[in-house]
Amino acid sequence: MVKTDVIIIGAGPVGLFTVHQLGIKGLKSVVIDNLDKAGGQCIELYPDKPIYDIPAVPECTGEELTNKLLEQIKPFKTQFYLNDRVNEIKQDGDNWIIKTSNDSEFIAPNIVIAGGVGSFEPRKLPLKEVQKFENKSVFYSVKKKDDFKNKNISIFGGGDSALDWTLELSKFSNVTLIHRRSEFRGAPHTLSEIKKLESEGKLAIKTPCQLESIEGDKFVSSISIKFDDGKIEKIKTDIILSFFGLIMKLGPIADWGLNMNKKTIEVNTYNFETNKKGIFAIGDICTYPGKLKLILSGFHEAALASVECFKRARPNEKYRFEFTTSSKTIQGRLGKSD
Repeated sequence: MVKTDVIIIGAGPVGLFTVHQLGIKGLKSVVIDNLDKAGGQCIELYPDKPIYDIPAVPECTGEELTNKLLEQIKPFKTQFYLNDRVNEIKQDGDNWIIKTSNDSEFIAPNIVIAGGVGSFEPRKLPLKEVQKFENKSVFYSVKKKDDFKNKNISIFGGGDSALDWTLELSKFSNVTLIHRRSEFRGAPHTLSEIKKLESEGKLAIKTPCQLESIEGDKFVSSISIKFDDGKIEKIKTDIILSFFGLIMKLGPIADWGLNMNKKTIEVNTYNFETNKKGIFAIGDICTYPGKLKLILSGFHEAALASVECFKRARPNEKYRFEFTTSSKTIQGRLGKSD
């Protein structure tokens, strides 16, 4: 069993900044996330899309923000447990014990839930044979654009993600956009650009139709689509990208006895503690009057929650607020001391 001061559930930007706020106070933490890498929604949904509302950062991508946050917490050598999900929690005196899907166990006086919208997974393509191609030829997100260069790509979907990636990947690959309806839900200006590229022969649009079959051995070699009029068309395909949206799941969190409000966790605004002592919720997963689902709001919540975490983890020590600009102790923890 791993013993620590704080267990952080969620490795998105707010969870990562929590590591920093705890670390400068001298607290140890571990981070658990069901995704395979840190970054949360920023990495999973929009790694290359610009974010414009981070203070003092006029523009950055989700990936850039994640990398900066990871760089910021390097001095604390925090242990990450990825591809893992918290399944059970139980109280043990003033501590909480957590058991994960990988059968790991942790004990700490504090749990900080920074799980964004909870566990989320993509809506899968409705064919049985899809499974054997997943993560080889079938993908539900784009992690690295370079992996999709010079390919024959079939993109399914009609929302912003499908349109954005059609536009982006068509710069260096042969892209076909496929949608079950003739109308698209995405941004009109993006659709206008895509239709212009189609008229120039730089990409193809197929509507209204649906995936009929996938051909290939270890990797996809082609697909067949069926139009509403019954016509079947075969398309040479190396990569299938499906953007049918995500299924948001709170998972086991809903069974932990926390006060819930429409799939979010109710907290106070003093230290963002839930109705359970020692369990905090911050970021998009928490709710309170006036809540704004902004990354910067989550950073504020992390700072205040970390103070109460200190008081619970160090009950015999008095918490003393210090500025990072002048505190030699904090600077030492950051590896900045002379």
